[in-house]
Amino acid sequence: MKAVLEIENLATVLHTGSLPVRAVDGLSLNILQGETFALLGESGCGKSMTALSIMRLLPDVGEIVTGQIKIHGVDLLQLPEAAMRKVRGKQISMIFQEPMLSLNPVLTIAEQIGEVLRQHLSLPPAYQQARIQELLEQVGIPDAQRRMHEYPFQFSGGMKQRAMIAMALAGEPELLIADEPTTALDVTIQAQVLDLMRQIQQRTRMSILLITHDLGVVAEMAQRVAVMYAGEIVELAPRADFFQQPAHPYSQQLFASLPGKHKRDQALTVMNGNVPSLSQQFSGCRFADRCNQVMAICRDRVPPWHRFSDDHRVRCHLYQPGTTHAIPAVIAIGEQKVQSEASRTDETLLNVADLSVHFPIRKGLFKRVVGHIKAVDGVSLRIASGKTLALVGESGCGKTTIGKSILQLIQPTAGSVRFKGQELVGLKRSQLKPIRSQFQIIFQDPYSSLNPRMRIKEILQEGMSALKVGAVSGSSNDEYSNVNSREREIDSLLQRVGLPAELKWRYPHEFSGGQRQRIAIARALAVNPKLLICDEPTSALDVSVQAQILNLLKTLQNDLGLAFLFITHNIAVVEYLADEVAVMYLGRIVERGQIDEVMRNPRHPYTQALLSSVPQISADASRQFVPLKGDLPSPATPPVGCHFHPRCEKAMAVCRERYPSASSFSATHSAHCYLYSSEQIS
Repeated sequence: MKAVLEIENLATVLHTGSLPVRAVDGLSLNILQGETFALLGESGCGKSMTALSIMRLLPDVGEIVTGQIKIHGVDLLQLPEAAMRKVRGKQISMIFQEPMLSLNPVLTIAEQIGEVLRQHLSLPPAYQQARIQELLEQVGIPDAQRRMHEYPFQFSGGMKQRAMIAMALAGEPELLIADEPTTALDVTIQAQVLDLMRQIQQRTRMSILLITHDLGVVAEMAQRVAVMYAGEIVELAPRADFFQQPAHPYSQQLFASLPGKHKRDQALTVMNGNVPSLSQQFSGCRFADRCNQVMAICRDRVPPWHRFSDDHRVRCHLYQPGTTHAIPAVIAIGEQKVQSEASRTDETLLNVADLSVHFPIRKGLFKRVVGHIKAVDGVSLRIASGKTLALVGESGCGKTTIGKSILQLIQPTAGSVRFKGQELVGLKRSQLKPIRSQFQIIFQDPYSSLNPRMRIKEILQEGMSALKVGAVSGSSNDEYSNVNSREREIDSLLQRVGLPAELKWRYPHEFSGGQRQRIAIARALAVNPKLLICDEPTSALDVSVQAQILNLLKTLQNDLGLAFLFITHNIAVVEYLADEVAVMYLGRIVERGQIDEVMRNPRHPYTQALLSSVPQISADASRQFVPLKGDLPSPATPPVGCHFHPRCEKAMAVCRERYPSASSFSATHSAHCYLYSSEQIS
C-alpha cells in the first residue's frame, strides 16, 4: 500500500527567549492510504507542533530548520505559499483542538464551509448550498437546511466539532489531521464523532493522523501508533502489538497511570517530574530523569532504534543486544496499596432533597419573564462522611449547577440542602459565612479560577483570612502570631499537595496544569473543609498528571476524612474513585446506586448508552455500542413525559405522557424508567 504522507528528519524550532526551543527534533514517519495513524503523548511533547509543521501554519516564532514533508512524493517545504494554499483543505485538512477558537464567530457555518468549496472545487453558487447541506447532514447536524445559516455560538460543543469536521471534509482531502478532536466532548458525543470519522474514512479511503493523549481513543481508531516524548518519537508499533506489550518505559508508565475499577485499592503509578525543557541540548535519553528502569548508559548516550518485533520499534537502551536488564510486566509497575479507610462512616454529611434551580428567560423592552430554564429540576442526593458520590452526565445536564447551588453560590429555586443537619437554603450571607469553611469547591479550570495577579501565598491566605481560619487569640501580639501561624499552615498545605514550600512566592502562570490544580486543591483545603465539590478537576489533564491528582485526592480523603461530590464524565475515574454514582440527564437524576451496581448492571437506557460509549483499551466481545440519537434537548423546553424518550430506542407510549417514578432494584440501586414495573423487578 502506498504512502500518502512521508516525513523525514523533521526539525521545528521556536525562537522564543534566549534559547531556541526544539519543539520537533528529528521526527520521521509515514502514513499509508486509508490508514489511521495515532500520535500519542503528553502535553508539551510536540504533537500539535508536528501537525502545524505539516500544514505550514507555524506561529511567527516557528521555523522548520531541516527535514522533508512529502505528499505523494512532492515536498511541501519546497512549495511557494500560493501553491501551499491549494494543498491546505484539498490534499490535507485539519480539525483543530478547540472548535470555538477555530470557527469565525461573525460568519455563519454555511459561509465558512462555502469558503472551502469556492477555493478548491469552484462550485456554482446554486450547487454550493446543496453541498453544504449535504456535508452537514453527513456529520449528523439535525435540521441542516436551517441550522447551516446559524452562527457558531448557536451550536453546542459537539455540533461545533461536527461543523469543523464538515469544513475539513469539504475539499475531499486525502489526509485529515485530527488534533485532539474529542478532548472537550462528552463520551456520547465523542463516540458519535469517532464513528463519523470511521464511516467517512471507509467511504473515501482517506488517511487520518490522529493526535491525542487518550489511549482508549487510540485503541478504537488507530492501525498504527507512534509514542512521542520531548520532541521525538520513542516507540512505533501496530496497534495490537502496542496494547498487548508496550516496550518503552514511558509507554508502560502511561498504561500504569490509567485509573480503573481493578486499581480501586491501589495508588496509581505516577511519573516523577515533567517533560524536560526542549531548549536544552540532550546528551542521553530524554526520558532518563523520569524512568523507573534507568541505567548509566541512558544518561550518557542517545538511544538508537531497536526492533522489538517485526513492525514494532523502540528507542531505548533496554533492548540493546547483550543487555540483561530485567523488564517488568506493565501491570506490576508502581502498584501500591492505598492506606486504610478508617475515617469512612455512614453518618450523613450532606442531604439534598428536591433541589430545583430555574433561571428566568426574559424578553422584550421590559424584560418580562416568558419562561424558565430548568437547569436542576427536583434532585435528591445524600453523601456520607468520608465517602465519594460521583455525578455523571452530558454537558448541559446541570451537574455544575447542582454543585454551586449546594454551596449557595447560586440561589436554589426550591428544595432543601442540609449540611450536618443544618438547613443552608434561605440563610443570609452573614449566617452562611461562619460555616462556609466546611464545604469548598475545586473548579474545572484552575488557571481561570486562580487570580493571576496574586502570589500562591496570597491565594492560599485569602480564604483563611476571610473565614478567620488559623487565627491565634489570647496573645499580646495577635497580629504577629496570626501571620506566623498562617505562614506555617501555608507551607504545610503546599507540602501536603506535593509542592515545595518555597513555590509560594510564585504566580499561577509559572506552574504547569497539574501543579495549578494542586494549588487549587490546597486553596480548598486551607479552610479545613469536610466536603469538597470537585467539578471536572482532571478533564484537561494528561493521564500521568491525572494520576497524581487522583492519588492526592484519595490520600487526602483517607487522611482527613473528606467527603467528595465528584462531577465528571470520565467513567474510568468514577470507577476508580467513587463509592456511589448518580447519573444525571436534563436536570434530573435518572439512576443511582453503589458503583458496582450501576457499572455492572446499568438499568436506565441512558446509563447503558453512556457506558457503552466509553472507549475501551481491552477488546470486549460482549460490549455493544448503544447509539444516542440527536443532542440533549433544551432545558427551557424539556420533553413531556420522560425527558429521555426522544433519544431512547426503547421508548413506549407511556414514556411520552408522564415522568416515571423510581423503580428500586436493591436498597441502594434505583432508576426512573417505565421498563421496570414492580412485577418486573428481580
